[in-house]
Amino acid sequence: MDLHILDHKLRVISITKTGLQQYTHPLIKLIFLRNRTRCKFFSLTETPENYTVVLDEEGFKELQSSEHLQVEGSTWLPLNVVSNGNASSSSQAVGVTKIAKSVIAPLAEQHVSVFMLSTYQTDFILVREKDLSVVVETLLEEFNIFREEGGESVPVHSQDACNGLQRNGREGPHATVHPVLIPENQFCVMSLDPDTLPTIATTLIDVLFYSNSPKEGASVDQDMECIKFFSFSLIDGYVSLVMDTEAQRQFPADLLFTSSSGELWRMVRIGGQPLGFGDEQTHQIKSESHISPTYLPLSHSFFFYFAPFLALSSS
Repeated sequence: MDLHILDHKLRVISITKTGLQQYTHPLIKLIFLRNRTRCKFFSLTETPENYTVVLDEEGFKELQSSEHLQVEGSTWLPLNVVSNGNASSSSQAVGVTKIAKSVIAPLAEQHVSVFMLSTYQTDFILVREKDLSVVVETLLEEFNIFREEGGESVPVHSQDACNGLQRNGREGPHATVHPVLIPENQFCVMSLDPDTLPTIATTLIDVLFYSNSPKEGASVDQDMECIKFFSFSLIDGYVSLVMDTEAQRQFPADLLFTSSSGELWRMVRIGGQPLGFGDEQTHQIKSESHISPTYLPLSHSFFFYFAPFLALSSS
């Protein structure tokens, strides 16, 4: 397999629910007015607590600092696993379970935190820029590694990774137990032609910015049957959406497309507080039943979703 270090430098930020109105205009610009911004990597996800935004440096310039904007201090680089020399067009092409075993687990042993973002088209593994040398040295035995430079893929060699490499002397990661919530709503992973975005603009704006959501400071009921979750990504010209079936009904059916099976997904939410961007905790999800999940770790919780016909074990 090949591992590509993509030519994006990303920031991860959180916007409070009460402060969203301050950022509505720049977010709408990033979603709908591609010709008026140089942003090439943008993802916006609403959860019960807040909005998490992952975007490149050009997009980050559009957002003014305020008390409602929390910025994770590091710059992140997206990695993409490529199988048989062809870019992955969906999570089935390589499989998130395989990525977890071959990429995330070895990096966890080296105390490297990752942020994984899955879209309709592919899966991105985000690592801190300062950890890149450790990432390359750790994965070079398993992967052919390339770095995008000016639109070209340039091979990365071991000597490139080892320059200035420093190991930390920490002990191995410790297991951490977090609360788990499995909401009842079912989710769709979908896409659309970016040229049709203006057609659904009113609906998308309403769902993202004006739908009924818990108020800032309100406690989130861990026993509630459904949760508010909606994700929109526009990355290198490709659109990806994750929404529950209730939100899906608000969109024109002839514009959104999904896999040929049209399968729905259930979601598992792990944790109700920040899960350790800064302390390199390892969050392990067992895949002994060959369930291939899709991951969306956000600022306050860790979400993954799986095909509902793969029943969860009661043990």
